[in-house]
Amino acid sequence: MTHSKNKGKRGELELCSVFKSEGFEARRGQQYQGGEDSPDIVVEGLPWLHVECKRTEKLALYDAIDQARRDAAEMQIPIVAHRRSRHRWVAILDLRDFLRLARETTIE
Repeated sequence: MTHSKNKGKRGELELCSVFKSEGFEARRGQQYQGGEDSPDIVVEGLPWLHVECKRTEKLALYDAIDQARRDAAEMQIPIVAHRRSRHRWVAILDLRDFLRLARETTIE
């Protein structure tokens, strides 16, 4: 397995543990079984979420979010979870999707 594939696998496992630490069941997607559009991380209980994992020092932001958008099912919200060395994970999503989530979760 190449260095970048190993790093990607480690990143996916690390991201799964972050979801688990927050109370969500998560596992790596099965690209070889689920096809190219299979999410990198499957989060049980959040079927509306398509997670693309990027563990890299330099992220091509728009390429990554375009990939997540292409691979997400019609009703899913695509996010890119990204972390570079010595930094925390961040979630990146289209502003319209963020605003949709904000409207649906606003507490009055």
